[in-house]
Amino acid sequence: MAIFDKAANEYDSWYETKLGSFVDKVETELAFDMIKLHPGMKILDVGCGTGNFSIKLAKKGCKVIGIDISEEMLDIARKKAKQKGLDIEFHNMDIYNLSFEDNSFDAAFSMAAFEFIDRPLTALDEMLRVVKDKGQVLIGTISGDSKWGELYQSEPIKSNSVFKYAHFKTLEELRKLKAEKLVGSGQCLFIPPDAAEDQITMEKEQLLSSKEKGGYICALWKK
Repeated sequence: MAIFDKAANEYDSWYETKLGSFVDKVETELAFDMIKLHPGMKILDVGCGTGNFSIKLAKKGCKVIGIDISEEMLDIARKKAKQKGLDIEFHNMDIYNLSFEDNSFDAAFSMAAFEFIDRPLTALDEMLRVVKDKGQVLIGTISGDSKWGELYQSEPIKSNSVFKYAHFKTLEELRKLKAEKLVGSGQCLFIPPDAAEDQITMEKEQLLSSKEKGGYICALWKK
């Protein structure tokens, strides 16, 4: 999709900053603490973007298929995977209409894509459809009622970025989706987006965890 194509070439550069690297670290730790992975698992990475988490999953020995609606981001993902010698499939596909048979995957995984999903229940139903019985579905997204959510919903950001198309969720809203299949949830990124560089530490993150809402939330369902 054109709106994400335009952001593709700049997407990875933020993760090279101190704050971006820290955000990636805490989000990854939360997700991988929640989902149970083992080598050989077949995993669908939904909204894979430039392949950051597809690559992390593949490095854990998983067979990964990544999907996204931005061909520009998928091209970058393919190049990164090839450079790292990883065999990952990437396809241009809509989350609301996955072109996979029922019970095709051991797990479905989505990080930093549900901000842009306006029909979250439909998307979650599709992810659950394509995983096997007892399969896992993990979704991670920016929390709408956190300081990070406030930033991305502020007018300067919304008017000049892809976040004008965002639909943020709170942890409570995420938990209510298919609540009968929900098996866990969590949050991280208590460091605010305007933190000084010397405050971007795990010690500060842990200290703020008792005072602040996490800027990033995850929920895990089991089919």
